[in-house]
Amino acid sequence: MTALDIKLFRDVRRLWAQVFAVALVIGGGVATLVLAVGSHRSLEETRIAYYERYGFGNVFAQVKRAPKALADRMAEIPGVAAVDTRIAKLALLDIPGFSEPASGQVVSLPDNSEPRLNRLYMRSGRLPEPGRAEEVVVNEPFARAHGFSEGARFSAILNGKKRELVIVGTALSPEFVYTVGPGDLMPDDRRYAIVWMSEKALASVYDLDGAFSAVSIKLQPDTSEREVISRLDALLDPYGGQAAHGRKDQTSHAWLDHELDMLNNMSRTLPPIFLLVAAFLVNLTLSRLVALEREQIGLLKALGYSNSSIVLHYFKFVALIVVIGIILGGVAGTWLGLRVTALFGDFFHFPFLVFAKAPDLYVTAGALSAAAAAIGALRALRDVVKLPPAVAMQPPAPPVYRRLLPASIQLDQIVSQPTLMMVRNIARHPVRAAFTALGMALATAILIASLFTRDTMEQLIDVTYFLADRQDATIGFVEKRVENVVEQVNRLPGVLATEPFREVPVRIRHGNVERRITISSRRLDADLRRIIDVDLQPVVLPQTGLAISGMLGHILGVGAGDTVEIDLLEGARRTVTMPIVATVEDYFGIRGMMDIEALRKLMREAPVVNSVNLSLDENRKEDFYAAVKSMPTVGGVALQRVSLDNFRKSVALLVTTMASIYTGLAAVIAFGVVYNNARISLSERARELASLRVLGFTRGEVLRILLLELAILTLIAQPPGWVMGYGLAWVMKTNLAGELMRVRLVVEHSTYVVATSVVVLAAVASAAVIRERIDKLDLVAVLKTRD
Repeated sequence: MTALDIKLFRDVRRLWAQVFAVALVIGGGVATLVLAVGSHRSLEETRIAYYERYGFGNVFAQVKRAPKALADRMAEIPGVAAVDTRIAKLALLDIPGFSEPASGQVVSLPDNSEPRLNRLYMRSGRLPEPGRAEEVVVNEPFARAHGFSEGARFSAILNGKKRELVIVGTALSPEFVYTVGPGDLMPDDRRYAIVWMSEKALASVYDLDGAFSAVSIKLQPDTSEREVISRLDALLDPYGGQAAHGRKDQTSHAWLDHELDMLNNMSRTLPPIFLLVAAFLVNLTLSRLVALEREQIGLLKALGYSNSSIVLHYFKFVALIVVIGIILGGVAGTWLGLRVTALFGDFFHFPFLVFAKAPDLYVTAGALSAAAAAIGALRALRDVVKLPPAVAMQPPAPPVYRRLLPASIQLDQIVSQPTLMMVRNIARHPVRAAFTALGMALATAILIASLFTRDTMEQLIDVTYFLADRQDATIGFVEKRVENVVEQVNRLPGVLATEPFREVPVRIRHGNVERRITISSRRLDADLRRIIDVDLQPVVLPQTGLAISGMLGHILGVGAGDTVEIDLLEGARRTVTMPIVATVEDYFGIRGMMDIEALRKLMREAPVVNSVNLSLDENRKEDFYAAVKSMPTVGGVALQRVSLDNFRKSVALLVTTMASIYTGLAAVIAFGVVYNNARISLSERARELASLRVLGFTRGEVLRILLLELAILTLIAQPPGWVMGYGLAWVMKTNLAGELMRVRLVVEHSTYVVATSVVVLAAVASAAVIRERIDKLDLVAVLKTRD
């Protein structure tokens, strides 16, 4: 071991606290990258494996009734690898001991064989026996929510008749990873089930022997999905086909894709910010740390060490800090990544998890951190190694003092002598003070960016559930009903007010950009379910033309005054051209909005509705639930209170969990920043502070001089930190915007307070450590010089 290596380990032992603090900053940046990117990769790999192993389809379609012989013609479409026909119907469920009405998607299973596509992952039990109409398999989340096991029973209204069903098994399916009931925004495992029955039994119930009502298709690689959908629609149109669609419009896949996109966007937004902040702070800290050893560098050069040997020695010191930081960050990021992957895996009900091995993440994070640290050390060494040994061994030339204020202003008569000394020190090192404040401002900014998602989720809840959708319940029908059904619903017990709601599936197109959306309509005086714009004001729909979501307008590249083509996918299917009369900045989905009378004219139909929004008497809800369960035409009931609870438990929980993790890592970085600045300031001014002690200053006065400077710089850093934090929150808000959900840029005052409080607490903790260091100053040792 060389003498320089011995010096290296002695320096690390002497400066262990600063080494650890710098390593924490590096580790925080590494952990964010490994956590975010690693967990997203694992979940994406899990989804790919799940889809492949269990044959998730690429194209889906529904029909009224089509002969099974049509499957052979669908298989002949170029690019089709497999076709799976089945029966799929919506049903109202009555669960023993559960007062709220539930609904379920009832899907047929081939008798004596597995489905070609969308195969089941059996969790327990067995498949229904052929022809046994009472035997069913249910999705595991529904069974678990109600504590059901094999032999449990519940009732369902199938084709207008109430039938008792018995559970013989539980399963998962790639087709129903994210299960959302009719009219709901969020999954509800207690109130929405997937029920699989024998094909023979279900066909007899709905009089569909030798026929099907739904089809899934698997495509060969590099097949044009649009071409297959076009040919499939042509085949199914005579049988009441409702327009085929690809995975992106399949409810489960679309929501799963959205959730993974949000996670991916967070991984592409916060980790780079953390790494850039960490790189800057490591650069700043290490450059000052190396500059403190100017005299030692001169002594080494006097003893004959070459410039390259000295530079290599300090790079080893930097490399050791970086390695410690990478290890800390890698371990923490891996542990957190596994926990996040398991959390999301449980939320999506994946039957297994594939943990992606990603050594490139550690290499990338380590390389970025090492580069930042090396640049910081090199910048400090560059000037020092050029000096002759005799010059380098001497302290730097004292700064040139200049009068900052007119002679008529005597600061010593306004402020105390210690305060004046603090002000002069900041003034004579303005660049150093500016960079110190910038480091603290960045620490505040990343805390604000991490906390921002909590604010925006609460605001999204407030707008959606209290300003826009103010109904207590929404009744959805199996098929569209004549509008007089609203009067029937109005007579149900507990109903205080009703509003009809009509939705029509369409394809909207502008140029070569196309999306499948739903046009929703309501009365002009609708008050229960309103459209709220970005200014939180209700929007009154025009009596002619089409209003669209702002996100849809962005995707299509259209605005008010432009025209779009619309393919009507219900009733007499035709293509129409319509003007866009308004764009509305809403928060869920992409959709078109029209006055209900205008939509009726467009569809050329009598007054019909899909659903009815209700206001309920809180004291008569149980009577309402019981009455709804006896209505054979009802396909499902969405309850606003339950939807809110599910939102908090699902999307909001996942997002705020990620935000909490990032906030914790940001707090660690903030402490590392403040502590390093305080410790380096002490090291730089140790001789000056010791001189003051010899001159008669008390420990408290000396401590006040140093900590007052830290406090001033910390406070100065907060306003620019707030501004940068708001900017980072805007970047996050922009990257988190998707077709299924968007958020507003909302940063509450409390967020600024919390972020600043964390930085201030870090400063207070650093001050406590510094106080102990000052109390232990060896005045004789500090004042020794080599002159």
